[in-house]
Amino acid sequence: MLKTNLKNYLHLHFIVFIWGFTAILGALITIDAIPLVWYRMLLAVIVLYIYFLIKKKNLKVPPKTLVKFFIGGVLIALHWIAFFTAIKVSNVSVALVSMSTGALFTSFIEPVFFKRRINFIEFIFGIIVISGLYIIFNVENDYTLGIIYALIASFLSALFTVINGLFVKQNDASTISFYQLLFGVLFITVYILFSTGFTPENFTLTTNDIIYLIILSTICTAYAFIVSVDIMKYLTPYTVMLTINLEPVYGIILAVLIFGEAEKMTPQFYLGAAIIFVTVIVNGLIKNKKST
Repeated sequence: MLKTNLKNYLHLHFIVFIWGFTAILGALITIDAIPLVWYRMLLAVIVLYIYFLIKKKNLKVPPKTLVKFFIGGVLIALHWIAFFTAIKVSNVSVALVSMSTGALFTSFIEPVFFKRRINFIEFIFGIIVISGLYIIFNVENDYTLGIIYALIASFLSALFTVINGLFVKQNDASTISFYQLLFGVLFITVYILFSTGFTPENFTLTTNDIIYLIILSTICTAYAFIVSVDIMKYLTPYTVMLTINLEPVYGIILAVLIFGEAEKMTPQFYLGAAIIFVTVIVNGLIKNKKST
């Protein structure tokens, strides 16, 4: 059991590293957030469908389950749109630090779905995290919109993670992933059709865009999505969300290496980020100690 848990923890960390690289790809791809997510989900659905054909897996699920998957698909689509918008209007570092509040959101959402009381310590830690965000807001006025979008993305990610923690108990991870990505891309398609439409200026891709999107949709989406959902069979939603909070660490390091000066922030920014990171880690350690 211990060996299995260690394997899943290590696999989860690898997935989180991939997600950290996702933010880099989002900054490198030149199209806006909504077309970017549409391409990402569409290509990922195609890859997953080919996977199902090769494995000869059955895609049949009850209608009531499809409704649940639709909700999950809309949530993940909105999460990605908010996340990539945050990167486009600010930078990778700002978006990822703000996204690290996911464990805080999960600590308040999880009790609702698993019918338990909110822990007083979690409430205190929530206030500390808010203080870290307050410092960042005060010194990074140019990135306020990016922080707001990232916080929205963080909340949606937490909600999505908790919901999938329930779904995976009764459904296959790859089936969940396929339908949620399918419903997500259908949701975005309908939105685009009733808003801007599929205009060439919004959906034209450069050669580099195509390469980045293929990496984003296959490795960073189809593969990572299935594995992350499957891991929830062995790890709690909070543990998954806590580990995901290392995504900013991986992503910021990669961003500084790739983008240089554009990603270097003020000392106060890193102070606020440190407060958030340390709070999340301490909270996780306390929870882990109580469960052992």
